[in-house]
Amino acid sequence: MSNIPPTPAGLRGAVDLSSLVNRGTASPPAPAPASAAAAAPGGPGGAAAGVSDALVVPSLVVDVTDQTFQDVIELSMQVPVIVDLWAEWCGPCKQLSPVLERLAQEYDGRIVLAKVDVDANPQLTQAFQAQSIPTVAAVIGGRPLGLFVGALPEAEVRDVIEQVLQAAAQNGIAGRVQVADGAPDADADAAAEPEPEPLPPHHQAAYDAIEQGDYTTAIAEYRTAIAQDPHDRMAVAGLAQVSLLDRLQGATADELRAAAAAAPTDPAAQLGVADLDISGGHVEDAFGRLLDVFPTVHGAEREAVRARLVEYFELVGADDPRVVAARRRLATLLY
Repeated sequence: MSNIPPTPAGLRGAVDLSSLVNRGTASPPAPAPASAAAAAPGGPGGAAAGVSDALVVPSLVVDVTDQTFQDVIELSMQVPVIVDLWAEWCGPCKQLSPVLERLAQEYDGRIVLAKVDVDANPQLTQAFQAQSIPTVAAVIGGRPLGLFVGALPEAEVRDVIEQVLQAAAQNGIAGRVQVADGAPDADADAAAEPEPEPLPPHHQAAYDAIEQGDYTTAIAEYRTAIAQDPHDRMAVAGLAQVSLLDRLQGATADELRAAAAAAPTDPAAQLGVADLDISGGHVEDAFGRLLDVFPTVHGAEREAVRARLVEYFELVGADDPRVVAARRRLATLLY
């Protein structure tokens, strides 16, 4: 797995959810002592507890809102909660959400997945600093942590969840939950729901390639889809996202930042660290860095910086006010 997506040990900072936490009528319980983590299911060296020891919940995958997020805060005192911030119109979300839901079931009560529709829940969207979607975070012992932005392959998502579990155990959060008897069965729910509309062939091929970590093939499939339909916005956004993953593959944050610091006028070095910024959700930093570099370069280098900015605009969304401002500044630099 690339070192680029922030991990629980080195995140872009905890999000302040105090305004949401304070809505609760009672204070969240204190985290369990470290000794409890060793005995809890999934804790280091600990045996699995009996069913009677598990906290009972309606489901391992829950939809939460600005008003009900206090339940997630309290639940996170027992098990880590993975938070999926998504939207119905978001193509990459439709790739990532099923992966998260499948893994939530696979971990069998060691994590809970909380899904947040960003269009309907602006306070949570702001609290988690969801500057583009999908955004995935975790809540451990009442403390929110950013994880990654964008649709990663399942193997990388699984790796992130393993790191979340390790971080939770280190903080005494290593419990387990059990779905209540009589609660809707996840498999039954899936069978009752209508089958999702299949992806177009090239989109499906790109998604399958991403699952295998074959970003080169995914890029080719998205480009073919765009060639067939230049107005395929999902393909354009998918191409931007997988191109970012491809560039960051094998890189480390320290290497990219060191290269940019050593060569502040080198556009290639600045493009590399801008990728790091955008992958971590630091949208304005990425825009500002490239817009500062743009007037200093010419020819092919100038076009590379312009093209990368346009790619970022696709990732963040044309209606985002930061994109509007950056696009306006780019236009003044161009003309």
